[in-house]
Amino acid sequence: MAYQEKQLQEISGKFQIYGQIQHAEMLKIGHINETYTATYDQGGTRVRYIHQKINQNVFKNPTGVMENVMRVTTHIRRKYEAASVSNVTRRSLIVIPTRDGKSFYQNGDREVWRTFVYVEGVETYESVQSPQQAYQAGKAFGEFQHQLVDLPGDRLIETIPDFHNTRKRFTALQQAIQKDEHGRVDSARKEIDFALSKESIVDVILNEMASGTIPERVTHNDTKFNNVMLDVLTGDAMCIVDLDTVMPGCALYDFGDMVRTTTSPTLEDELDLSKVKMQMPMFKKLAQGYMTTAGNFLTQAEKAHIAFSGKLITFEIGIRFLTDYLSGDTYFRIHRAGHNLDRCRTQLKLVESIERQETAMQKFVDGL
Repeated sequence: MAYQEKQLQEISGKFQIYGQIQHAEMLKIGHINETYTATYDQGGTRVRYIHQKINQNVFKNPTGVMENVMRVTTHIRRKYEAASVSNVTRRSLIVIPTRDGKSFYQNGDREVWRTFVYVEGVETYESVQSPQQAYQAGKAFGEFQHQLVDLPGDRLIETIPDFHNTRKRFTALQQAIQKDEHGRVDSARKEIDFALSKESIVDVILNEMASGTIPERVTHNDTKFNNVMLDVLTGDAMCIVDLDTVMPGCALYDFGDMVRTTTSPTLEDELDLSKVKMQMPMFKKLAQGYMTTAGNFLTQAEKAHIAFSGKLITFEIGIRFLTDYLSGDTYFRIHRAGHNLDRCRTQLKLVESIERQETAMQKFVDGL
């Protein structure tokens, strides 16, 4: 849905923001929600906020999403404040309440909007630029998990049930192949054959969790590198964003997605597959950063599956892109014909690269 100035003017007045909206720009990053950077004049000072419309085709329970977001951000902020950490307002997202004190606004069209304080002086990257950035990403997501180990209260709401249930993702792929509703199976035959040949890895972590060997934790569940904000001056990780999928999960799934998005030098939709590879120096710095903050709470069973998790989650995301392509591109936002198939090919190529280096990857982690 294209940006409509009048609509955003109306939305801006529903939140506890004091000042006149001057300008807004749509952010094109992210596959799911509709996001705007809005600039306000507050007493002669330009202040920015983020207005975001939640995609209810993906998040069927936006109230649950916001309940989770509020619990998590409040808990993290209180811990930072108790520890007298500097830059608290840049270290955790701050939700701006509506005029009536709610965490989101729902308009007459049933659209759900929420607003965050804009974190200044940071930048994000679609792909990792250096081993030090990989280190910062690992450290940041490990700290995020660590901060939530003692989250009080009931179990978080599953905002997308079975989000990382690889068996169900695999079954969905099989069904999409069988239906072939859009006549795309022939164009993806090579990718389909490769995906189906990897069924043996699908249940490994699921079985470990079912037996209790690997525990359930509060996890981010979408640990792409571009969800870490880095300070523009120091390069240090400041803030973790995109919290819609924070819910009960597995720490390994978070680390696996970091491997997927930080160890290859390419974007997730790279067309030149010869460039797609798991870079060991990047993995080593990522693992070092992660273990500095997560190593104290992870169990031995979790640590033993660190390298495998990178292969599994890259495979899972690959078959999700493939399933969406076969199903008519209904989940991930696309920007060109065949975009989801391109994304799928990149992921599956990365799976091959990880598989070749998996033993060396795990040996390095074991030595940390």
